[in-house]
Order: sequence, then C-alpha cells, then structure tokens
Amino acid sequence: MFTLCVLISSLLLTLQLGTALEFQDCGSKTGKFTQVTIEGCDTTKPECLLQRNTNVSISIDFALAETASVVKTVVHGKVLGIEMPFPLTNPDACLNSGLKCPLENNEAYRYTATLPVLKSYPKVSVLVKWELKDQNSVDIVCVEIPAKIQ
Repeated sequence: MFTLCVLISSLLLTLQLGTALEFQDCGSKTGKFTQVTIEGCDTTKPECLLQRNTNVSISIDFALAETASVVKTVVHGKVLGIEMPFPLTNPDACLNSGLKCPLENNEAYRYTATLPVLKSYPKVSVLVKWELKDQNSVDIVCVEIPAKIQ
C-alpha cells in the first residue's frame, strides 16, 4: 500500500511539474537567453495570463557571442498557426530598454520592455514570439512565450 501511495504521489508531482511554463528558444543565432521574467506571470501555469487593457513588463537576460551595433525588437503573436505583429511603442532596443549599443561579444545583458495588451485583442491563447535582431536582421535572441489573453 505504501508503494502504491508513493507511486501515485510521484505521478501527480510529475503531472504538476509538466504544466509549468517553459520559454522556448525559437532561433537565437548570435546570443542565448538565460532568463525571462514577465511581471505578474505565474510560472507554475502552462501559459502567462495577459490581461487586456494593461501593460506587461518583460525582461530578458542574455549572453552575446558577437558584437551588435543596432538592436531592434520584433514581437509577433501566433494564433492558429498565423503570426500577427504586436505593435511596440519602442522597437529600438538600444533606447530605454537597459541596453547601451553597441553591444560587445562575450558579455551578459538585460533587456527590458513593456508590451501593451490592447483591449481590442481577442481572448485567445497565443504563442508570443519575442525577437531581438541585430543590424543585419539576424536574431540575437528569439524567445517563445506561451500566453493567454484574458
């Protein structure tokens, strides 16, 4: 009986751990993200809940393997396999985002930004694709964030 209880407890723990939020790399080329933090995001859930008509703060810690003179932010939401752009008030990651360009290779950086979640957005699950691109439009960092707009 004790063995059965331990087995069931282990299975339940595995199922709970399996539902935790995971940020996936979606094609980083010259950098690698080490941490992603989203304000108010419960990482024990499978998706970040994004409230409509609010602003969400995000930070991405990353290491860079090559110098970047320019860094641009590109954000898309993928719904039913279709990517739609998320408009940003500041797509220049070198301004007011914690980054001072040019970025040097073999250094660690923290990028910060605010994403407006507009009231007009539908209440859907969305895979947010957050990219930091260099002067050649090559992905320094690309992160996929499972989210649900409410």
